Amino acid sequence: MGWLSDLLRSFAVRRPPLLHVAIDTGSGPPVIMLHGIASSSVTFERLVPLVEPYRRVIALDLLGFGESPAPEDSEYTIEEHTASLARSIRELRLREPFVLVGHSMGALIASRYAARNPAKVRKLVLVSPPLYLPTTAIGTPGDRTTMGLYFRLYEFLRENKDFTIRAAAGLAMLSPIKNLLDVSERNWRAFVLSLQNSIESQTTLADLASVRVPIELIYGSLDPLLAPVGIRIAEQLRHVTVHRVDRGDHVIRPRMARVVATAIG
Repeated sequence: MGWLSDLLRSFAVRRPPLLHVAIDTGSGPPVIMLHGIASSSVTFERLVPLVEPYRRVIALDLLGFGESPAPEDSEYTIEEHTASLARSIRELRLREPFVLVGHSMGALIASRYAARNPAKVRKLVLVSPPLYLPTTAIGTPGDRTTMGLYFRLYEFLRENKDFTIRAAAGLAMLSPIKNLLDVSERNWRAFVLSLQNSIESQTTLADLASVRVPIELIYGSLDPLLAPVGIRIAEQLRHVTVHRVDRGDHVIRPRMARVVATAIG
């Protein structure tokens, strides 16, 4: 029976890791929140108090970040992130469809999950989503140039580890939320591969086109990571409602938190 034990071990190795449940508070219809790259559940520090009086709020740390596992063999593709999310949600044994909230890279993962699990998600709320396209797919020269600059910036960050870690530490000190940004030796591999394999090589707009539940898309007018062409394409989808937060940036500050809480419903 050695072959059977080998098969079981092989199956166990391939099972997606369970994500850390960082927050599980409140009662009522469930809301699941996913943070972005190089962050954790603290992303939603300003949002949770607005929602938990009438919702069960669950925040998960993404694969490789926060207190979730960081598998040495993971390539941190959108498929791997979503597989871990799907297994973790199954473990929650929720009895009803839920609202799924994703911030930044978490919005990309949430979109893929909603596209693949249409019966489980009641509403999709995307906050500050970096909706990028290959430059070859963009016809307008200005948009093509802007998109190219993002990709060159991300390539520079991936190839200059010491600079990126120092820069992230400096930005973290200026952040209005403690520990919001964390790029370190501990999560460097997860950061680099998630950036390359989940953000730069995304197909999120195609995922959104196949989602059939209502989508609320919220972004700040001053978000430095925003790709206007991606937002314009998304808002043309019939089931997408776009909310622009004046003077908002990439962080969920109080003004944006209020808009997101209203969108959750």
